[in-house]
Amino acid sequence: MSPLGLALTHERVLTWVNPSFAAMFGFEQQDLMGQSFAVLFPSDVEFRRIGQRIQTAMLGCGSYQDERLMRRRDGRLQWFRVHGHARDLAAPFLEAAWTFERVFTQQCDSEALTPREREVLTAMAAGQTAKESAKLLGLSPRTVEKLRAGLRQRYDVHNAAALVGRVMGANITVQGGVNAS
Repeated sequence: MSPLGLALTHERVLTWVNPSFAAMFGFEQQDLMGQSFAVLFPSDVEFRRIGQRIQTAMLGCGSYQDERLMRRRDGRLQWFRVHGHARDLAAPFLEAAWTFERVFTQQCDSEALTPREREVLTAMAAGQTAKESAKLLGLSPRTVEKLRAGLRQRYDVHNAAALVGRVMGANITVQGGVNAS
């Protein structure tokens, strides 16, 4: 009955999901149970790369959280706030519990974004600088800046706040240095 999406996993395979989780992704519960979590990621590359980051972060502490784009059954991408908790601190993917919450209800132009662009946008949405993003993503700060600049040009915005807002479906403008939505 929870409005949050709840999932239990074993080695990144969905062993149980609640009705809210299934509905968020456009599935029935039984369609997801037994499936690899990969079915909900925008690409296999992102499944592996984000999985490595999650596993590294969870080792020793057992918890992880971020906001990211995930793929719905119909192929559209949706932003989610994700929290994960591992049962075994030394083997975080062995058994884990996850909560998913929709962050924005409007869909972004997901097909126009590359996996790297999605990762850079996710880092921007988390408030990370280009240097912080570069370190996390294993890129140079210059590469992250180039990706950001290309995205600002594509979406015809002049700053990070407007870019994140535009891609996530909010209408953010900057007037006199103050963000308005």
